[in-house]
Amino acid sequence: MLLFLLLPFLGLMKVTIIGGGVAGLAAGCYLQMSGFETIICERGLTAGGLCTSWKKGAYTFESGFQWLMGSGPANPFYKLWSEILDMDSITFVNHEVRMDIEVRTHADPRGNKIFHLYANLDRLRSYLLEISPEDRLPVESLIRSMRKIQSFEIPPEIRSVPELIPPLRKIKFIKHLPLLFFLKGYKKETNFTFARKLKSPFLCEAFELLFDGEEQPLMIITIPLAFNDLQATGYPIGGASAMVNKMRDRYVELGGNIRYRSGVTKILTEKNRATGVELETRERVLSDYVISVADWHFTMLQALEGKYLSKKMIALKEEKDLKIYPSVIIVSLGISRKLDQEAHFIRFPLSSELVSPDGTVYHHLESHIYNYDPTLAPAGKTVVSFSFYTEHGDYWISLRKTDREAYDRNKTEFSEKVIDLAEKIYGNIRACIEEADVATPATFHRYTNNYRGSVQGWMPGKNIIAQSPVKLTVPGLSNFYFAGHWTIPGGGLPVAIKSARDAVQMLCDEAGTPFRSFSP
Repeated sequence: MLLFLLLPFLGLMKVTIIGGGVAGLAAGCYLQMSGFETIICERGLTAGGLCTSWKKGAYTFESGFQWLMGSGPANPFYKLWSEILDMDSITFVNHEVRMDIEVRTHADPRGNKIFHLYANLDRLRSYLLEISPEDRLPVESLIRSMRKIQSFEIPPEIRSVPELIPPLRKIKFIKHLPLLFFLKGYKKETNFTFARKLKSPFLCEAFELLFDGEEQPLMIITIPLAFNDLQATGYPIGGASAMVNKMRDRYVELGGNIRYRSGVTKILTEKNRATGVELETRERVLSDYVISVADWHFTMLQALEGKYLSKKMIALKEEKDLKIYPSVIIVSLGISRKLDQEAHFIRFPLSSELVSPDGTVYHHLESHIYNYDPTLAPAGKTVVSFSFYTEHGDYWISLRKTDREAYDRNKTEFSEKVIDLAEKIYGNIRACIEEADVATPATFHRYTNNYRGSVQGWMPGKNIIAQSPVKLTVPGLSNFYFAGHWTIPGGGLPVAIKSARDAVQMLCDEAGTPFRSFSP
């Protein structure tokens, strides 16, 4: 610990990190462990970025955090989280049911219209076969595929950086060829193609609704479900803020420095070498290296002024290769009821469509009841949130800038419609509301500066296992690295910590400094 306290006086290399989200905190921890002096420039008042929660009265509202890949040792990401966090100090909840879906048209043999996606694979298999014995072949195939996923190391060699592996050492990756063949053979299976294999109308409808009626690669759900079964994708009690606060504390204990209200406007360069950043106050923070974990569009188009755009980057800018992940409207309620008997995460069909002020039409209501986390609400009470994904984030961002009164009015009117729907579904909701809050794409954009308020960067393309077009380095620019959830389509916390670790390993290699990591 003495070494870290003495870092500012030892003349060690300095690194400026743009952004205090999960990737920024992880990068800061790894750099401090490796002997660098670091500073995180965070434009907001708190760390965490998109992984956040906020207080309103006696309640804590979440930004949508539901589970953590690698919460248990059965998944390789556990190794990385354990380098940053004392995982034994975190209590994780592993739900018996990942989600419930109420179908609109059909029912199971007992007349039930709610489909349960069980987290335990044996229970899921029994449940599906009890509903439809005639679907044994596709059901067994589904369960077998998830058992197969469990047998693989996903991702393989998680502590390795491909760019840094000597050619001869890459031979060891041959042992992972079965995983590659499996993924290639499975990548075209979607929830729709699987549904068409089912004879049960109820199950067919349920699988078509897995992604709110959209067709998506089935691996998006089967991979996390496989690790659900192994207790490795739990929800941390205390939610996003509790986890982020532990990461922040670890970074500070390692000697790191976070400057809040220090938004970056420009990455300084000299002779195609990053030399620091310029803040909104026009103050310049000079350093030997710069790592941006901020939004890709901000980093490449604004902070670097578009000077280092390759053809691939231009294609990304124009959304030719990948689309932007939607933003979200979250209506959160603090209510004086526990709702113990209700499903924690369920999607209901609506009898009539719900139209958002931005024009998005919704046919389902997605409800998340946090009655399993006692830290978010007073005793006997709970938090309920309703999420609505939208591709029209610009509408909300522009409206808040140009007409705040209309923006607030639209939020209120939309939330009232949502509360009316909740009243019909659960009963006695409105009278029990003690706190209410509406987060829009403008909220996410304002606090994180993510493009269009996107909550997970790029949408995965049709080929879900394709190599990401986003790199951790920028051609033509030295001493600069990029990390965070914009580096791999689909984003999320696993991408954040993995890309941060990889970027720091590459930086250490360039600086001629050994990369070090150790658990708290």
